Amino acid sequence: MKLFVGLGNPGAKYARNRHNIGFMAVERIAEDHGFAPWRAKFQGQISEGRLGSEKVLLLKPETFMNLSGQSVGEAMRFHKLDPADVVVFHDELDLAPGKCRLKTGGGHAGHNGLRSIHQHIGAEYDRVRLGIGHPGHKDRVAGYVLADFAKVEQDWLDDLMRGISDGAPALAGGDGPKFMNAVALRVAPPRSSTTTPKAAKPAKVEAEPEAVDNRSPLQKLADKFK
Repeated sequence: MKLFVGLGNPGAKYARNRHNIGFMAVERIAEDHGFAPWRAKFQGQISEGRLGSEKVLLLKPETFMNLSGQSVGEAMRFHKLDPADVVVFHDELDLAPGKCRLKTGGGHAGHNGLRSIHQHIGAEYDRVRLGIGHPGHKDRVAGYVLADFAKVEQDWLDDLMRGISDGAPALAGGDGPKFMNAVALRVAPPRSSTTTPKAAKPAKVEAEPEAVDNRSPLQKLADKFK
Protein backbone atom coordinates (compact mmCIF):
# COMPACT_ATOMS: atom_id res chain seq x y z
CA MET A 1 0.00 0.00 0.00
CA LYS A 2 1.02 3.59 -0.69
CA LEU A 3 0.05 6.55 1.46
CA PHE A 4 -0.41 9.79 -0.50
CA VAL A 5 -0.61 12.78 1.85
CA GLY A 6 -1.81 16.21 0.77
CA LEU A 7 -0.86 19.07 3.08
CA GLY A 8 -3.16 21.97 3.88
CA ASN A 9 -5.47 23.45 6.48
CA PRO A 10 -9.05 22.20 7.07
CA GLY A 11 -12.16 24.28 6.49
CA ALA A 12 -13.76 26.36 3.73
CA LYS A 13 -11.79 29.45 4.81
CA TYR A 14 -8.54 27.85 3.62
CA ALA A 15 -9.81 25.69 0.74
CA ARG A 16 -8.39 27.81 -2.12
CA ASN A 17 -5.26 29.03 -0.30
CA ARG A 18 -1.86 28.54 -1.91
CA HIS A 19 -0.89 26.63 1.25
CA ASN A 20 -3.62 24.08 0.41
CA ILE A 21 -2.31 23.00 -2.99
CA GLY A 22 -1.43 19.61 -1.44
CA PHE A 23 -5.09 19.06 -0.51
CA MET A 24 -6.07 20.06 -4.06
CA ALA A 25 -3.71 17.47 -5.56
CA VAL A 26 -5.04 14.46 -3.62
CA GLU A 27 -8.63 15.65 -4.11
CA ARG A 28 -8.08 15.70 -7.86
CA ILE A 29 -6.59 12.18 -7.78
CA ALA A 30 -9.59 10.89 -5.80
CA GLU A 31 -12.06 12.50 -8.19
CA ASP A 32 -10.41 11.38 -11.43
CA HIS A 33 -9.61 7.80 -10.36
CA GLY A 34 -12.90 6.82 -8.72
CA PHE A 35 -11.71 6.63 -5.10
CA ALA A 36 -14.13 5.98 -2.23
CA PRO A 37 -15.89 8.96 -0.58
CA TRP A 38 -13.83 10.88 1.96
CA ARG A 39 -14.33 9.88 5.59
CA ALA A 40 -12.86 10.89 8.93
CA LYS A 41 -9.95 8.82 10.30
CA PHE A 42 -6.38 9.28 11.60
CA GLN A 43 -7.12 12.89 12.66
CA GLY A 44 -7.88 13.69 9.05
CA GLN A 45 -9.92 12.76 5.98
CA ILE A 46 -9.09 9.59 4.05
CA SER A 47 -10.12 8.10 0.72
CA GLU A 48 -9.16 4.63 -0.53
CA GLY A 49 -8.73 3.30 -4.04
CA ARG A 50 -6.32 1.86 -6.58
CA LEU A 51 -3.85 3.44 -8.94
CA GLY A 52 -2.77 0.86 -11.48
CA SER A 53 -1.99 -2.29 -9.51
CA GLU A 54 -1.29 -0.41 -6.27
CA LYS A 55 -3.70 0.06 -3.40
CA VAL A 56 -3.47 3.71 -2.29
CA LEU A 57 -4.71 5.57 0.77
CA LEU A 58 -5.17 9.33 0.31
CA LEU A 59 -4.90 11.42 3.48
CA LYS A 60 -5.70 15.07 4.25
CA PRO A 61 -4.56 15.78 7.84
CA GLU A 62 -7.05 17.97 9.73
CA THR A 63 -4.66 18.83 12.55
CA PHE A 64 -3.77 22.11 10.78
CA MET A 65 -0.50 22.39 8.91
CA ASN A 66 1.86 22.69 11.88
CA LEU A 67 0.75 19.33 13.34
CA SER A 68 0.45 17.32 10.09
CA GLY A 69 2.89 14.68 11.34
CA GLN A 70 0.45 13.47 14.03
CA SER A 71 -2.05 12.37 11.40
CA VAL A 72 0.57 10.91 9.06
CA GLY A 73 2.25 8.98 11.87
CA GLU A 74 -1.05 7.51 13.04
CA ALA A 75 -1.98 6.31 9.55
CA MET A 76 1.47 4.78 9.03
CA ARG A 77 1.41 2.89 12.31
CA PHE A 78 -2.09 1.52 11.69
CA HIS A 79 -1.18 0.19 8.23
CA LYS A 80 2.37 -0.82 9.23
CA LEU A 81 3.94 1.33 6.52
CA ASP A 82 7.51 2.54 6.14
CA PRO A 83 8.52 6.12 5.26
CA ALA A 84 9.39 4.84 1.77
CA ASP A 85 5.67 4.08 1.26
CA VAL A 86 4.70 7.73 1.86
CA VAL A 87 4.40 10.51 -0.73
CA VAL A 88 3.67 14.04 0.52
CA PHE A 89 2.25 16.74 -1.78
CA HIS A 90 3.04 20.24 -0.57
CA ASP A 91 3.44 23.88 -1.61
CA GLU A 92 6.97 25.05 -2.43
CA LEU A 93 7.96 28.72 -2.21
CA ASP A 94 11.32 28.14 -3.88
CA LEU A 95 9.79 26.89 -7.14
CA ALA A 96 8.15 29.10 -9.76
CA PRO A 97 4.35 28.85 -9.99
CA GLY A 98 3.30 25.71 -11.85
CA LYS A 99 6.65 23.93 -11.50
CA CYS A 100 6.72 20.43 -10.02
CA ARG A 101 9.66 18.49 -8.59
CA LEU A 102 9.92 15.01 -7.05
CA LYS A 103 12.31 14.54 -4.16
CA THR A 104 13.20 11.80 -1.67
CA GLY A 105 14.50 12.70 1.77
CA GLY A 106 16.31 15.90 2.70
CA GLY A 107 15.42 18.85 4.91
CA HIS A 108 12.10 20.58 5.45
CA ALA A 109 13.33 24.04 4.30
CA GLY A 110 11.26 25.77 6.98
CA HIS A 111 7.94 24.27 5.82
CA ASN A 112 5.96 23.72 9.01
CA GLY A 113 4.02 20.76 7.65
CA LEU A 114 7.17 18.94 6.60
CA ARG A 115 8.87 19.86 9.87
CA SER A 116 6.06 18.13 11.78
CA ILE A 117 6.21 15.05 9.55
CA HIS A 118 10.00 14.87 10.06
CA GLN A 119 9.42 14.81 13.82
CA HIS A 120 6.98 11.90 13.59
CA ILE A 121 8.31 9.62 10.82
CA GLY A 122 11.78 10.90 9.92
CA ALA A 123 12.90 12.42 6.62
CA GLU A 124 13.08 9.44 4.25
CA TYR A 125 9.76 9.85 2.50
CA ASP A 126 8.97 11.13 -1.00
CA ARG A 127 7.78 14.68 -1.61
CA VAL A 128 6.03 16.19 -4.60
CA ARG A 129 7.04 19.85 -4.43
CA LEU A 130 4.44 22.09 -6.06
CA GLY A 131 5.70 25.54 -6.96
CA ILE A 132 3.67 28.57 -5.85
CA GLY A 133 6.43 31.19 -6.20
CA HIS A 134 7.76 33.57 -3.53
CA PRO A 135 6.28 36.95 -2.58
CA GLY A 136 9.77 38.49 -2.59
CA HIS A 137 10.35 39.07 1.13
CA LYS A 138 10.16 36.71 4.10
CA ASP A 139 7.89 39.10 6.02
CA ARG A 140 5.22 38.64 3.34
CA VAL A 141 5.34 34.82 3.24
CA ALA A 142 2.60 34.09 5.83
CA GLY A 143 0.06 36.37 4.15
CA TYR A 144 1.02 35.07 0.72
CA VAL A 145 0.62 31.34 1.41
CA LEU A 146 -2.65 31.90 3.30
CA ALA A 147 -4.14 33.91 0.43
CA ASP A 148 -6.25 32.34 -2.32
CA PHE A 149 -4.80 31.70 -5.75
CA ALA A 150 -5.45 34.66 -8.04
CA LYS A 151 -7.78 34.29 -11.03
CA VAL A 152 -4.84 34.68 -13.42
CA GLU A 153 -3.25 31.58 -11.81
CA GLN A 154 -6.19 29.26 -12.43
CA ASP A 155 -5.03 28.04 -15.86
CA TRP A 156 -1.61 26.82 -14.75
CA LEU A 157 -3.08 25.46 -11.50
CA ASP A 158 -5.62 23.37 -13.42
CA ASP A 159 -2.94 22.12 -15.83
CA LEU A 160 -0.73 21.11 -12.88
CA MET A 161 -3.58 19.25 -11.14
CA ARG A 162 -4.44 17.42 -14.37
CA GLY A 163 -0.80 16.41 -14.83
CA ILE A 164 -0.52 15.11 -11.27
CA SER A 165 -3.69 13.07 -11.74
CA ASP A 166 -2.48 11.70 -15.09
CA GLY A 167 0.83 10.62 -13.56
CA ALA A 168 -0.53 9.32 -10.25
CA PRO A 169 -0.52 5.61 -11.29
CA ALA A 170 3.15 5.89 -12.29
CA LEU A 171 3.97 7.60 -8.99
CA ALA A 172 2.21 4.86 -7.03
CA GLY A 173 4.17 2.28 -9.02
CA GLY A 174 7.50 3.92 -8.18
CA ASP A 175 8.17 5.33 -11.66
CA GLY A 176 9.16 8.91 -10.86
CA PRO A 177 10.35 9.87 -14.37
CA LYS A 178 7.08 8.69 -15.93
CA PHE A 179 5.13 10.71 -13.36
CA MET A 180 7.17 13.83 -14.10
CA ASN A 181 6.69 13.32 -17.84
CA ALA A 182 2.91 13.18 -17.37
CA VAL A 183 3.01 16.47 -15.48
CA ALA A 184 5.20 18.09 -18.13
CA LEU A 185 2.83 17.05 -20.93
CA ARG A 186 0.05 19.02 -19.22
CA VAL A 187 2.06 22.01 -18.00
CA ALA A 188 4.28 22.47 -21.06
CA PRO A 189 2.83 20.41 -23.94
CA PRO A 190 5.04 19.99 -27.02
CA ARG A 191 4.33 22.21 -30.01
CA SER A 192 2.27 20.54 -32.72
CA SER A 193 4.27 19.32 -35.73
CA THR A 194 1.22 19.96 -37.92
CA THR A 195 1.23 23.69 -37.36
CA THR A 196 1.37 25.47 -40.72
CA PRO A 197 4.32 27.83 -40.85
CA LYS A 198 3.63 31.42 -41.77
CA ALA A 199 4.05 32.12 -45.48
CA ALA A 200 7.19 33.99 -46.33
CA LYS A 201 6.65 37.50 -47.60
CA PRO A 202 7.38 37.81 -51.33
CA ALA A 203 10.61 39.53 -52.18
CA LYS A 204 10.21 43.13 -53.18
CA VAL A 205 10.92 43.56 -56.91
CA GLU A 206 12.49 46.83 -57.94
CA ALA A 207 11.19 48.24 -61.29
CA GLU A 208 13.86 48.73 -63.95
CA PRO A 209 14.33 52.38 -64.96
CA GLU A 210 13.09 53.25 -68.45
CA ALA A 211 15.80 53.69 -71.11
CA VAL A 212 16.45 57.32 -72.11
CA ASP A 213 15.84 58.03 -75.88
CA ASN A 214 18.40 60.61 -77.09
CA ARG A 215 17.46 60.41 -80.82
CA SER A 216 16.46 63.57 -82.71
CA PRO A 217 12.89 63.83 -84.16
CA LEU A 218 14.28 63.37 -87.67
CA GLN A 219 16.17 60.22 -86.63
CA LYS A 220 13.06 58.80 -84.93
CA LEU A 221 11.04 59.32 -88.14
CA ALA A 222 13.78 57.70 -90.27
CA ASP A 223 14.01 54.71 -87.92
CA LYS A 224 10.24 54.24 -88.08
CA PHE A 225 10.38 53.46 -91.84
CA LYS A 226 13.39 51.11 -91.65
